[in-house]
Order: sequence, then structure tokens, then C-alpha cells
Amino acid sequence: MRETAHRIIGRVREQGDRALVELTQQLDGTDVTGRIRVDSREIENAEPPGELKDAIDSMAERLRELHRRQLPLGWETERDGVRFGEVVLPLASVGCYVPGGRAAYPSTVLMTALPARVAGVRRVALCSPPAEGGSLPDSVLYAARIAEVDDVYRLGGAQAIAAMAYGTETVAAVDKIVGPGNAYVTAAKLEVSAAVGIDLLAGPTELVIVAGASADPVVMAADLVAQAEHDPEARATLVCLDETLPEKVERALESEVEASPRREIVHRALAASAAVIVGSEEEAAEVVEHLAPEHLEVVTDDPAGFLRLVRSYGAAFLGPHTPISFGDYGVGSNHVLPTMSTARFSSGLRAADFVTVRSFVEASEDAVARIGPAIEEVARAEDLPGHARSSEVRR
Repeated sequence: MRETAHRIIGRVREQGDRALVELTQQLDGTDVTGRIRVDSREIENAEPPGELKDAIDSMAERLRELHRRQLPLGWETERDGVRFGEVVLPLASVGCYVPGGRAAYPSTVLMTALPARVAGVRRVALCSPPAEGGSLPDSVLYAARIAEVDDVYRLGGAQAIAAMAYGTETVAAVDKIVGPGNAYVTAAKLEVSAAVGIDLLAGPTELVIVAGASADPVVMAADLVAQAEHDPEARATLVCLDETLPEKVERALESEVEASPRREIVHRALAASAAVIVGSEEEAAEVVEHLAPEHLEVVTDDPAGFLRLVRSYGAAFLGPHTPISFGDYGVGSNHVLPTMSTARFSSGLRAADFVTVRSFVEASEDAVARIGPAIEEVARAEDLPGHARSSEVRR
């Protein structure tokens, strides 16, 4: 996959729009000649069904409120005649990747574009693979409109990542690329990461459920199916504090899986998933730390207490009344989250990911006289006489 992504990126860099047209025809079966960029009238005319439109509007408002809380603040102070601080500045441009083709994901439009807008990014672009005939779903275009996306492109896969990273005749390059995608998209993001910023290298979605004796087996089964229906490579782990729970959940899974319209995908994902029986919450916490999952669901007598035992997870969903789908659709969490155990050292997508923090220093004449000698001493000890000299000439 990495080699394929590398070849595609090379073609786009060399051939620009021509490569985008040829690759979209080859890989998506769609001719986008002369219409890589979605016309603004098409975006303005996009109208999903009324109830869906209202749901997207509600999700957008929740996400704006969430992401407004995440921005760092600039500051400054003065000490010993030196004024110093930090300035918070939004990125100039961001590209959002939204999966598509056979399905529509307006939620991902909002999860990626809205925090960029909240952060003050000047230009937000969006790429999503077209369906047969070159169309993008009304729900995606409507979400792009209310998120104030500047440019929408009918592009998917590694070629979309290449276009946003390096630019073509139609697609202007961006400073950072965010959003989930398939293995080729992830490989392409890794390939271009020396040229542009990226958010996460997302792998298959993951869930760990830590469940006690009070957990409802039917609810647990429904949550496992909800996770498994994403992708055959999705992985779920049920960590049980009650040794009778796995059998109860397995029985409940039979009917839940059978009722799923995506049962083939669910079967394949659950076949590679697991149940673990532990003797204590401390042992359950060790399992969570080992897996560092994207999603953590805690259904115990004291979910908040258990959460204090762990540190490695993308987003946590606490108690029997909190489905993971709440996080998927903008209730308190962004759904672009770390996978493949990267929650050990990374966070989900946040408004803060769309800004840079710059330092500034301003010294007075008296400050140079007071602080300069100590600075010069360290510089000479490190055999950097020019550093020392640049301070001495000011005294």
C-alpha cells in the first residue's frame, strides 16, 4: 500500500489535474474532467431531507460549542525587564478528507471542518470520493456549506491527499491535512507528512468495553455490533468483571448480528474480536492500557472511578446510558481519534490542532546588563563564542 500510494503521489506531482482525472476514472469509475472542483451552486442547492438537515444542524451547533472550549490562549508577562509570552495563530489553510463513494459521512465533514473554522483557519478545503456519475451526496455538501468550507473537490484516495499536499492546476495546496480514510489514504498521509502537517494515521476502528455484573448483555451486544459494522477490520474487546457475562453477551449477539443489514461485515469483524475475563478493575485497567483503544466504554458500578485508573484511550463513554454513537455524532467528542495503540501518546482531533503557538521576547537595556553575563557564560561553555558576543555587544 505504501508503494502504491508513493506511485500515485508521484503521478499527481508530475501530471497535476491530468493524473487526478485519470486516477479517478480508473479507481472510482467516474469522469471528473473539467469538474474536479464542485461548483458553488451545487453546494448552495444541496438539501438533504428535512429531519436529516435538522440533525446535521444540531450536530454542528454541539461541535462548535465543544471546539470553542479547546483553543489555547495567548499570554504575556514581564520579569527582570524582559517581556515575553506566546501568540496563538490559526493555520492559513487546511484540507479535510471525508470518506465516501459508497456511503455518505456528513458527520466527518463537521468533525474536520468545524474545528478548523472555530480556530480561525482562513481557507478550508474538502476532498471526498465521488459516487458513480461524479456526484457527492447532498448531506455532505450541505454539511460543507454550514461548516463554511471554501472549496470542495470530487477526489478520493491517495490522489486526493497528494493534490492537497502539493497542489495542482485546480487544487490549491494546504498546510495541514486531517480526516480518516482507508489504508491507501493513511499511507498517503504518511508519505506527504514531511511536506504538510497531518493529524493522525488512522487504522481500523477499535472498541474496548469494560463491563461489570450490572451490564445489560443486550446493550453490550448492540454496542459490539455497532462497532463491528464499520469495517471487517474493526476490532472490539469485551473485558468482563463477571465471568458469566461473556456467555450472556454471546447469546444476545446471535440475534443482534442476524438483524444487522451489514451482518457479513459484522461477522468478519467479531470473528477477530475477543472477550477477556478479569478478577478486578485493576486487571481490567491493565488490559485497557495494553490496548490503548480508540473508544473505551465503561459500564461498571463507578465508571468515573474506573476512568481514573487508566490514561490511554481516545474517548471514553461512561455508564449504561452512553452509546459510542453519541461521540460519533458530536455529543461531547470529536470522532477523529487515535487508533493502533497511538492513544498512548496522541489525542483526538481538537480545535487546538488548527493553530500554532509562537513565542516572543523583548529585553530592555537593563535586562541585558543583568542577565547577559549568565547567558554569555553558558554560551562560552558550549563553545559558541558568537552567541556570547551577540549579548556582549549590547552591554
